[in-house]
Amino acid sequence: MTDTLLNHRAEGPASAPPLLLGPSLGTSYALWDKVAPELSGAHRVVRWDLPGHGGSAAGLIGPGATVGDLAGLVLALADALGIERFGYAGVSLGGAVGLQLAVDHPDRVSSLAVICSSAHFDGAKPWEERAALVRREGLSGLAQSADARWFTPGFTVPELVRDHREADPEAYAACCDALAAFDVRGRLGEIRVPTLLVAGREDTATPPGHLRQIADAVPGAALVEIPGASHLAPAQCPEAVLTALRTHFDGAARRGTEVRREVLGDPHVDRAQARQTPFTARFQDFISRYAWGEIWTDPTLTRRERSMITLTALVAHGHYDELAMHVRAARRNGLTPEEIGAVLLQTAVYCGVPAANSAFATAQRVLAEEDEEAP
Repeated sequence: MTDTLLNHRAEGPASAPPLLLGPSLGTSYALWDKVAPELSGAHRVVRWDLPGHGGSAAGLIGPGATVGDLAGLVLALADALGIERFGYAGVSLGGAVGLQLAVDHPDRVSSLAVICSSAHFDGAKPWEERAALVRREGLSGLAQSADARWFTPGFTVPELVRDHREADPEAYAACCDALAAFDVRGRLGEIRVPTLLVAGREDTATPPGHLRQIADAVPGAALVEIPGASHLAPAQCPEAVLTALRTHFDGAARRGTEVRREVLGDPHVDRAQARQTPFTARFQDFISRYAWGEIWTDPTLTRRERSMITLTALVAHGHYDELAMHVRAARRNGLTPEEIGAVLLQTAVYCGVPAANSAFATAQRVLAEEDEEAP
């Protein structure tokens, strides 16, 4: 690695859409260890280290550095890798770099995700004081309190604390200078790329209000709040962050969510998302990405035809709770009660009379409920 470029790690097919991942102050690209490999299935993922952090040379920035300087280093890395336009996601200072890129170089950023970050980090004074402290005493004291700033009580990632302790003090202080000077609140309305804000509900460093401020100012921006997450959400709640990023950056997942809402209705999808936990996040992403984003969007069959096939399959396997949901979906896809009855009658021949009997009972209940709900 040359001293003129940021240290980085590239993963995923070289031909895939590029996605750059930026770190938080005091960490290395190891912050993304539980997320980047999963994203690399559909993206050319490039995660990078701040100057003086991980494997990046400390001399890449100096006193009085700005977030614009860091954005320039990211662009130089992208240029060296032959990447013209890219998606970008960053945490804290890395998120600020993403905002700077979006306002100053909109032609380079295709889509943006800002995680546990801010458009203005509470003014210059705290960062000027931290820079002075680090230049005077080094990083050992700050490293000891890293867990309290980064995570909820009882959680830690030793590798990241080690990275904090081993960062170059002068480069760390220069990054503090950049945070002290950063303020793009007046320029957020200029951002025109698809933008996602991800907040940790337990984040005391950049509370959710910081992300809401950005979401309110950036046209069309979306906001996701992750329960239980503090400042380094990709390390503490990787599955939830992964789901949010996949939905934002992956066309199949986005289209899948749209189709899922069109077929099943907003109330059902809203309930499913409200019940989502870190344990179920990957399964929900799987459903949106593959079932709805690839199968239900295939134009070979109409949605009416897909509904008839789905009803038959659910009867065959006795999934009557799912059958009730898809009877409603079939009505949304244009099937009449008579056509639904004809499908279920067909299942009596090929799936068995007892299965069809239960299916008719389920469908009759759902259709009666719809009649009661109709104005």
